[in-house]
Amino acid sequence: MKINLPKLDKIEELLSRGVEEIIDKPHLENKLKSGRRLRIKLGIDPTSPNIHLGRSIPLLKLKDFQELGHKIIFIIGDFTGLIGDSSDKNSERPMLSEEIIKQNLKTYINQAAKIINIDTAEIYHNSEWLGKLNYLEICRQADIFSLNEFISRENINRRLRESKGVSLRELLYPLMQGYDSVKVGSDVEIGGTDQRFNLLAGRDVQRFYNQEPQDIITNPLIEGLDGRKMSSSFGNTVNLFDTPDNMFGKIMSLKDDFIIKYFTLLTRIDMQTISMYETSLNGGVNPRDIKMKLAHEVVAMYHNRDTADSAISNWKKTFSEKKMPEITQEIKVKKRTFLLDVLVTHGLVESKTHARRLFEEKAIKNLSNDSKITDPQIKVIQPLILKIGKKTFVKINT
Repeated sequence: MKINLPKLDKIEELLSRGVEEIIDKPHLENKLKSGRRLRIKLGIDPTSPNIHLGRSIPLLKLKDFQELGHKIIFIIGDFTGLIGDSSDKNSERPMLSEEIIKQNLKTYINQAAKIINIDTAEIYHNSEWLGKLNYLEICRQADIFSLNEFISRENINRRLRESKGVSLRELLYPLMQGYDSVKVGSDVEIGGTDQRFNLLAGRDVQRFYNQEPQDIITNPLIEGLDGRKMSSSFGNTVNLFDTPDNMFGKIMSLKDDFIIKYFTLLTRIDMQTISMYETSLNGGVNPRDIKMKLAHEVVAMYHNRDTADSAISNWKKTFSEKKMPEITQEIKVKKRTFLLDVLVTHGLVESKTHARRLFEEKAIKNLSNDSKITDPQIKVIQPLILKIGKKTFVKINT
């Protein structure tokens, strides 16, 4: 099937914005210029109930292809999610139960619909085919790869050097992701840079089944609110289903260094405007002002413009216009100090027992991003404005 040929600048942006590497770029460029309608695949494992902004990078790229007329394929990895991908892990990921996976994926289609048009997309759960494979077929697929190829991966090699366990189960994951590409006849697969081995495995599995190997687009990974890779396991995410005020507040707590990267990877504001924002930042404009534009744009993407206007108004009332109870204390602590210890040392709570009870009762609120802090093991890694109980307000600087 043919599509209307896009302008060359559209193809150029498609292959550059939010793209780290393309395999095989000349081959993919020729296919895009041919007018052929391609099948573009993305799979996400429901290892958490929430799709976060880090996952939006490949979803936005999927949308870019969709808007040019290509067929997009969204795979919910309800089977691969059980097995566990070791690509970005420094230790073995335990198998998840079917019950947890089923619970996690309940709203995945609705969350993805915040970005892609699900009415024209093909949507699958990979248990449809992976759950039916027998030992003989799996052995045939496993014969494609050597053990050396798997253990040469950086994170696997590191775990072996550190005498950490690597299960045989983990060796099977790339086969499963590769077989997904066979079942949907993928022309292009999108994934993070940490997925490179799995994406390449898909090419080999497709060759084994006499299919033309897919081209690959890897996208950069994005830092979360604490500067580490955005990950549900770190709790540093902005989720697509966050409330507008919570989403806005989280973005406003972002480190200034990541503003332009967030604009580039997580929005579709034109690059000329983003370049102007970068110039303004380099020229001494208050980063808060540009960050507010970023937060407004993100909220508008996942809610609407009116809601984004309300979110920015609410944030200004709380912080910019100082319409909040007076900060009773301002303290400075070393980065990565346990918050529990800070509360006790500075007399903000009566004891560690009292502090733990406040965590359990969700009585400690981070006003920097309008969220409640419930983990007594959390460390202070950036400035915070806290409400402790009903009356105590404190600003913690690092």
